[in-house]
Amino acid sequence: MIEKVLIANRGEIALRVIKTCKALGIKTVAVYSDEDYNSLHVKKADDAYHIGEAAPAKSYLNQQKILDVMLSSGADAVHPGYGFLSENDDFANLCEKNKINFIGPSSKSMNLCGDKMECKDAMLKAKVPTVPGSPGLVKDVEEAIKIANEIGYPVLLKSVFGGGGRGIRLVTNDKELTDGFKSVTDESISAVGKSAIIVEKFLEKTRHIEYQMARDKHGNAVHIFERECSIQRRNQKLIEQTPSPIVDQETRDRIGDLVVKASEAVDYTNLGTAEFLRADNGEFYFIEINARLQVEHPITELVSGLDLVKLQIDIANGEPLPFKQSDLKMNGYAIECRINAEDTFLDFAPSTGPVPEVTIPAGPSVRCDTYLYSGCTVSPFYDSLMAKLCTWGQTFEESRTRMLNALNDFYIEGVETSIPLYKTILKSEEYKRGELTTDFLKRFDMIEKLKKDLKTEKIEKSEAAVAAAILHSEYFQSRVQSSTQDNSIWKNKII
Repeated sequence: MIEKVLIANRGEIALRVIKTCKALGIKTVAVYSDEDYNSLHVKKADDAYHIGEAAPAKSYLNQQKILDVMLSSGADAVHPGYGFLSENDDFANLCEKNKINFIGPSSKSMNLCGDKMECKDAMLKAKVPTVPGSPGLVKDVEEAIKIANEIGYPVLLKSVFGGGGRGIRLVTNDKELTDGFKSVTDESISAVGKSAIIVEKFLEKTRHIEYQMARDKHGNAVHIFERECSIQRRNQKLIEQTPSPIVDQETRDRIGDLVVKASEAVDYTNLGTAEFLRADNGEFYFIEINARLQVEHPITELVSGLDLVKLQIDIANGEPLPFKQSDLKMNGYAIECRINAEDTFLDFAPSTGPVPEVTIPAGPSVRCDTYLYSGCTVSPFYDSLMAKLCTWGQTFEESRTRMLNALNDFYIEGVETSIPLYKTILKSEEYKRGELTTDFLKRFDMIEKLKKDLKTEKIEKSEAAVAAAILHSEYFQSRVQSSTQDNSIWKNKII
């Protein structure tokens, strides 16, 4: 049984894993770079080890350094969180060779999930529908152009080594494809040292819907409902919610069965996520398996009542799933907003620096996973995600209203944040009606609506300030007048 877990990560996800480990009586080991010396995960863990410079390649991506800490600290397991080494099959294999329990899928399964083409082949054999596209890797731009003309533009060029929205280009003609092929190739080589590209049909007006899946080492598999992740920027998620407004119980069960088949097709163990695109005609197409815990896992926890990190640890310990599919019930509605340090009006460019003051929202059915504290710093070396703000409600409207109130209560000084944009989105009629697609921001001009909202807010604040000044002036004058009268009476009494 696992007794000591090293968390090969940082920030809020490291803190999230520490919380569950403490509840289970499991010791924790944190690792940190020069940049994270004063971070909360360093303070909260039982032990902490310095692993290098701020740049990820010299710290959080340094497999040998992390292995050295695992061995010297006495950790018998490692939790990779998400990002960094979480989907690196070489790292998972390194742990396996050194008899360290990797809390996640096997290196073999992870390798298969990470290769988009091999994973697609496995899905086709399991009769899980996939997006139309190239039957294999495309060897050059000429072949890519031929396939694109066969299936019809627009198409997506995708690096099989991409992830998190990276290594993807939308192209609408031969010239754009030629330019995009080079840029995707260069980006992939720069990121992982190699390149392999597939071509897929771009489906317009799609929703991005994913399913949480769990499979133990005894072959028992379930899905833990869907999450709607359609509101994105640059193919990266901003707001997630569960249940999806367009998934009824029949659809949930039908696609859920495909998710179980998908996990079996790649012999997946532990927790993962099967991601789908839902076309405008209602058809679902598998796109990939994320072989790790997702950023948006808290909303699944809120509607299922499960601790997914505990479930990960239990499966890693060899325990069977403690429930069947029929035991799982969805309760209520949950929304997550990814609070990012970025400037919406500068194409979501990162915003970094000191955070002198922060106020974390709280209250009934409000959850905030964050590394922020007053006096901390948002680093330029890491992802812009600062917090995961989640709310639950018995109804969608209750969850939405709680989220708006929580966003209003969230104060972060010193950096630009995505909070104003989220308030505009959640107040929009399109969001309230559930008209969600992956091009939601562009289709409904959310940036322009945000500008109008901020202008209105500025005017209202200005009017409020003027009104306050007038009231203050009237109050001051009345006090002066009262004081003069009082002095006159007092003076007469003295005389």
